[in-house]
Amino acid sequence: MSLELLLLGSVAFFAGAVDAVVGGGGLIQIPVLLGHFPQVPIPPLFGTNKLSSIAGTGASLWQYARTVRIPWFVVLPAALAALAGAWLGAAVVAWLPREAMRPLVMVLMLAVAIYTFRRKELGHVPTRELRPSDRWRAAAFGAAIGFYDGFFGPGTGSFLIFGFVRLFGMDFLRASASAKLVNVATNLSAIAFFASHGPLLWGIGLTMAVCNLAGAQVGTRLAVRHGSGFVRKAFLAVVTVLIGKLGWEII
Repeated sequence: MSLELLLLGSVAFFAGAVDAVVGGGGLIQIPVLLGHFPQVPIPPLFGTNKLSSIAGTGASLWQYARTVRIPWFVVLPAALAALAGAWLGAAVVAWLPREAMRPLVMVLMLAVAIYTFRRKELGHVPTRELRPSDRWRAAAFGAAIGFYDGFFGPGTGSFLIFGFVRLFGMDFLRASASAKLVNVATNLSAIAFFASHGPLLWGIGLTMAVCNLAGAQVGTRLAVRHGSGFVRKAFLAVVTVLIGKLGWEII
């Protein structure tokens, strides 16, 4: 194995482990892909990142589903709506300035971090029973998050987890498990869109996918073993890193 593949595989493994717990794998993989392939256009690189990510996300979903009770009647509508929303978001990239999103996303992330820090009990245990009417709220939520992921992307996993905790009263562990199905849907949509707009780096992407999958196995086991308290701390850590990254890019 070349040194390049070894490095990319290691990055994908770490990204898969982090993403399995709280999302944010793209924050790790995308900068490395951009640095290693400066001459490759953005769409193929973003599609390659999604190709790697979906392997780990899918494996993580499978493992979560075996140990965590996922409320499918809420999560499935969110995932289907996110599938359509992500395609629409990717399609409007050409007409809207993506850079204008950075300050808004940073403000939203700050609000999420402050709210979570202050509410020490948030997400430790479920706060209410889910209702049949929640499936429509979940569909609206999934469509909005899917559109954001297709259009801009950073922090999608964190927004999903926070939304499932705050809007539907889930604990952090169940919210993380539920977020994985929505992430699989948005990744599928993004891969289809980017593959139709240029060739992906299939060899690199598939190699990273195997490593991402292995990392996801490790991350999911850590989350299940240590529970919602561990996921909450990891969530806050990833959100803090994302705030710093967005702030640096704005400056």
